Amino acid sequence: MSLKIALSGKGGVGKTTISAMIARKLAASGKRVFAIDADPVANLAAALGISEDPPITPIIELRDLIAERTGTQAGQYGGVFTLNPKVDDLPERFSRERDGVRLLVTGTINEGGSGCFCPESAVLRALMQHMILYHDDVVVMDMEAGVEHIGRATTRSVDRLIIVVDPGVRSQTAATRIRKLASDIGLEKISIVGNRIRSEKDIERIKENLHDFDILGFVPYDEKFLGADNEGVRPYDNLDEAPKVFSEIIAPWLS
Repeated sequence: MSLKIALSGKGGVGKTTISAMIARKLAASGKRVFAIDADPVANLAAALGISEDPPITPIIELRDLIAERTGTQAGQYGGVFTLNPKVDDLPERFSRERDGVRLLVTGTINEGGSGCFCPESAVLRALMQHMILYHDDVVVMDMEAGVEHIGRATTRSVDRLIIVVDPGVRSQTAATRIRKLASDIGLEKISIVGNRIRSEKDIERIKENLHDFDILGFVPYDEKFLGADNEGVRPYDNLDEAPKVFSEIIAPWLS
């Protein structure tokens, strides 16, 4: 099963925690899962309960590795370097595992803008392309509030972009913008998941404001869930205690 899922959304909506829950549920169902943390603020390890001792250095910050694979020093712009560096060994070499989920922290480009033409970008794009096009495992990608690193060449192989929203209008406005960015690069299989739902009124508001989106489900507000998110630990250590909506979200991908 070669399932590729990307998650995006406005900061603070619980995107990383939702990503971790989906990855864990898929792994618990018997799938081999790679979780990719491509957010500049890397928190997916904590949400998965994966130790960060020793600390995890994002691929994008491994300057010696980037220099080796591209033939030039990281941080250089406009020079000559390899555009298709070797990356197929990186997922196994730099990942950490717990409960059937292997985590790879890639990071993202923080300088030079989304059009950065630099060695770091070459490695990151090649790695994303490898994971999406050539990796046989299920891949769950926790993205920043954008889709730049998926790239046009790989959009057809992304099975679903899930945009996480909460009852706040700003997150719903962000969802519309993210969908526009995704559509611009040809990614059309887009859905939303509502998070931190307190009432039917919250559900109706999201349905009304995002009436033309495919909705996968609504995650109820839970102090334990929110507390884990705020404290940087994994929620529902026993997955049987998790809201059933997570089983409903992944159900179509288990057949």
